[in-house]
Amino acid sequence: MKFSSLYCFLLLLIFQTDFGQNEETSRRQRRKMYYRRLRKSSLPTHRSVRQLGIQQMKTVTPAAKLPIINLDYSMEEKFESFLSVPGVESSYNVLPGKKGHCLANGMIMYNKAVWSPEPCTTCLCLNGKVLCDETKCHPQMCPQTIIPEGECCPVCSDTEQREPTNLPHKQQSRPWVEMNRALRKEELQFEEDEEEVKQDENRQQKKKTSRPGDWGRPTNEGQSREGREQRPGEEGRQAHQHRNPARENEEDDEDEEEDDEDEDEDEAVRGDTFRMPPQLPIPATPRGIPSLPSRCSLSYKTISCISADLTQIPPLTAPEITSLELIGNSITSIPDEAFNGLPNLERLDLSKNNITSSGIGPKAFKFLKNLMRLNMDGNNLVTIPSELPSTLEELKVNENKLQVIDEESLSDLNQLVTLELEGNNLSETNVNSLAFKPLKSLSYLRLGRNKFRIIPQGLPASIEELYLENNQIEEITEISFNHTRKINVIGLRYNKIEENRIAPLAWINQENLESIDLSYNKLYHVPSYLPKSLLHLVLIGNQIERIPGYVFGHMEPGLEYLYLSFNKLVDDGIDRVSFYGAYHSLRELFLDHNELKSIPPGVQEMKALHFLRLNNNKIRNILPEQICNAEEDDDSTLEHLHLENNYIKTREISSYAFSCIRSYSSIVLKPQNIK
Repeated sequence: MKFSSLYCFLLLLIFQTDFGQNEETSRRQRRKMYYRRLRKSSLPTHRSVRQLGIQQMKTVTPAAKLPIINLDYSMEEKFESFLSVPGVESSYNVLPGKKGHCLANGMIMYNKAVWSPEPCTTCLCLNGKVLCDETKCHPQMCPQTIIPEGECCPVCSDTEQREPTNLPHKQQSRPWVEMNRALRKEELQFEEDEEEVKQDENRQQKKKTSRPGDWGRPTNEGQSREGREQRPGEEGRQAHQHRNPARENEEDDEDEEEDDEDEDEDEAVRGDTFRMPPQLPIPATPRGIPSLPSRCSLSYKTISCISADLTQIPPLTAPEITSLELIGNSITSIPDEAFNGLPNLERLDLSKNNITSSGIGPKAFKFLKNLMRLNMDGNNLVTIPSELPSTLEELKVNENKLQVIDEESLSDLNQLVTLELEGNNLSETNVNSLAFKPLKSLSYLRLGRNKFRIIPQGLPASIEELYLENNQIEEITEISFNHTRKINVIGLRYNKIEENRIAPLAWINQENLESIDLSYNKLYHVPSYLPKSLLHLVLIGNQIERIPGYVFGHMEPGLEYLYLSFNKLVDDGIDRVSFYGAYHSLRELFLDHNELKSIPPGVQEMKALHFLRLNNNKIRNILPEQICNAEEDDDSTLEHLHLENNYIKTREISSYAFSCIRSYSSIVLKPQNIK
């Protein structure tokens, strides 16, 4: 009987011990998972964004999965979704670039390009439309946070512990450095909690050895009962100093197994995620660089002296530097030896200074054999600098005082792709007809805000996009685009063009011309003889009263975007044949801010129409089948309809008038005028 009682007692003791161990193990696992989740939730996802030399680290919202662009501009992920896509509405500045390219702040962005115009905004070019999304920041789990310069999301502040580094001050403030610091603090806290758990285990083990019946359980070699019976306060220290190696290895093995199971998850949250990738090592401070001026900074091969009150180019010797920014200073001259210590410059920005043509040495740029981008905007140049390196791909001389471009001004620039000469004193009288001949690779040319009265002659055959807004152009002749067979976009906003001054053969036979902007000219009718390949036609702000019949009938594959806002269209100026040839293709039609009194005929027959603007007219009634065709409601593509600021009595609208529009929230009817 005694033996049976003793046996039951031992079974009960073993059961309690195992239950305690399981409870401790479960507690330790829960604690580890808690800190692992904590680390994940406190680290925002960063994606590298690079477009036209702009590098910024952005936090992309989880729902907006964007493509990652490598340094070779290859796409690693396909675009899946974007927050701004549902319900996106077109603006009035809608002329796209070639084959889906976008125009943003005077720069051409290629299709699916991602960039950050502001620290807290990420934009995407998608098929000619710019879609922007504001950054959403993940909450931080630390008591103090800071927002690094150039970023919008806070990171954990670590002012107490600063580790020595050879990196420049600008690099130390990068977000991934702050993230590493925060991560290390959390790892230390995690280790302390792990130690506490192990101490609890040791205490539990000691309790087991002091229980009755402990004589039947094995003990560690060399461990006496006196050693197990410790004084309060010494238990933790000795447990830490004399842990069982076998138990410690067993715990390490368990940790390694758990880490292996979660290896994929851990890779996304470890500290090395925020360090520079192997192909982009952070260099140490280049040897031989003299101390920079007080308001200059160094950041990964870039020296920035923006608004640093410089009156001359500082003497620098740094072969590793590839980018130099001297924006917004008071520099007046560039001597021949100015860049001798920077032989590997690829990008040079001298915009917003007081540099004069006479102050530039004849060999100032000659020895920059790797220079690809030169920005001289906002200076006092009267001529283009001489002997520019043949490696140049982008040259900007906007907002200067250029008075002449002769045959030699652009010689040897056969790799130049982008040339911007806006805001000068150029005209057909001081631009030589052979000036652009050497530019064999030129595809993007901006000549806006000058004094041209005709389309410049001698444009290179490679030209794809031409912008001549804010000039004094009055006519487009038959020879204007004779040699530009690749041209895709023509911008002629704010000129003096009339429809009868556009020659019938000026561009009708162009095979690649997809976009024309003739806004704010002197047009009274939609021009005839438009290019066959035209997809986008922008005619905002003219005096247009009529859309002639069959004016779009010859186009293939068909006009997709027609913008006629802010004109003088009346009911008699539009009939069913006005849109002939575009019924199957027209996607967006802007007829707002005109003098229409009714819905134009033919709208319900536009099979591909997504967006219709009729606001700010004089419309009074909407008949049941003027917008929607009841027999084809299921096939309708119409998503956005604007009818506000008319004279419509909304209570009198038929319930079938908008039956083809899937969401009534996309119909804008208020406010209406009262008369």
